[in-house]
Amino acid sequence: MRAFVGLIMAIAVVVASGVRADARGAPDSFADLAEQVSPAVVNITTSTMVAQRTGNHPMVPEGSPFEDFFRDFLERNRPGGPDSPDAQPRQRRSQALGSGFVISEDGFIVTNNHVIEGADEILIEFFDSDRELPAKVIGTDPNTDIAVLKVESDKPLPFVTFGNSDVMRVGDWVMAVGNPLGQGFSVSVGIVSQRNRELSGAYDDYIQTDAAINRGNSGGPLFNMKGEVVGVNTAILSPNGGSIGIGFAMSSAVVKRVVDQLKEFGETRRGWLGVRIQDITDDIAEAMALDNTNGALITDVPEGPAKEAGILANDIILSFDGTEVTDTRELVRIVGNAPVGKAVRVVILRDGKTQTLKITLGRREDASAAPGDTPDPEPSAPDEGKVLGMSLSELDDMRRDEMGLGPNVEGLVVLDIDQDSEAFEKGVRAGDVVTEAGQQPVTSIKELEARLANAKDGGRKSVLLLVRRDDNPRFVALSLE
Repeated sequence: MRAFVGLIMAIAVVVASGVRADARGAPDSFADLAEQVSPAVVNITTSTMVAQRTGNHPMVPEGSPFEDFFRDFLERNRPGGPDSPDAQPRQRRSQALGSGFVISEDGFIVTNNHVIEGADEILIEFFDSDRELPAKVIGTDPNTDIAVLKVESDKPLPFVTFGNSDVMRVGDWVMAVGNPLGQGFSVSVGIVSQRNRELSGAYDDYIQTDAAINRGNSGGPLFNMKGEVVGVNTAILSPNGGSIGIGFAMSSAVVKRVVDQLKEFGETRRGWLGVRIQDITDDIAEAMALDNTNGALITDVPEGPAKEAGILANDIILSFDGTEVTDTRELVRIVGNAPVGKAVRVVILRDGKTQTLKITLGRREDASAAPGDTPDPEPSAPDEGKVLGMSLSELDDMRRDEMGLGPNVEGLVVLDIDQDSEAFEKGVRAGDVVTEAGQQPVTSIKELEARLANAKDGGRKSVLLLVRRDDNPRFVALSLE
């Protein structure tokens, strides 16, 4: 009976504390894990020949208005003139440090692209410190900052494998191993602070961690407690250049796929749909009479697979190859992960009805934005007017030249805008071109006013404008009240 009561009390403590019964506590020591994985972690030294002028030079800030003055003065007064040996740049060798890890016994190594970019020589130092091997570059992917190297060794190398970053949870323990600040092999531990962080790239999927990451850690592995690589340490957020507990590692879900392609092809081969897209905001959803903000709104369809399949601007992509599309980031990720040449089914919403189109994907790396062969429009007399806080003008050849617009640009150009208007608040600026209103083309002030009147008559509280800037389109929803 006493044992039964004790069992009940133990269960009650777990439930009352809100802690999962299978939650893992902190290990007594990380020593065994560090000993297990460290032999597969490498230090990377790169060297590059850079030009350097000789002689004494005044210290003038780059970009200073005195920079050209001092350069001209020194060249005029240098013995032998500007063609003298002292005037010519000399070469010096610049070195940089980073980290990496071995992923196969035959010598494939993963690191960051920025660690080895532009290097003339790459040397790999191993954990046992008694050997150093030259490496050659197998392939790089600047989009994810990943590079694959290869060394030749007369004996099998210790290596580590990739784990599944998608199962990592906020609060899980992780270990970073690398070469911080050139101090050699070093271990730091922390937790997963957050997942699915996006910094600047279209394919970003970073794990944020508070494990100490500093310069020199770049390219090193982030391990889970099983000794599997769940991320590649890539960046830190810091006001002083040192670790403040906000580091980022590209997730293994992204890295493994990139590494496999670099090993096989020496380059990446991502799927390409051929559309320009933007997220659906609440006001855009209201203007388009949508029930929610799911999907990716197409703003433009240049020449490519999507255009050949019949996708149009204003369509909304709801599903791609059986996967629901929640936003633009999700669509970019799943399209990029799809094989080149694969025929996929894409579900779109057009005029309130869903359609399924079959599209054969192209290759993202081969995509180019070639201009179309649209004939020049006939010139027309421009008209001007003010609508929704925007001073607008119709376009003729003279106005296009004046505003620096291409000969095929159609719509209404924004001449000026009230700074207290909603349009200004949402980023519309002078020089932008309004090409659609209410998902219909507009080329005159009267057409725009008619679209606004139709929207009001239809009970709409806002109107959706398609605004282009430097050939980059985006939708803006403006209130009609």
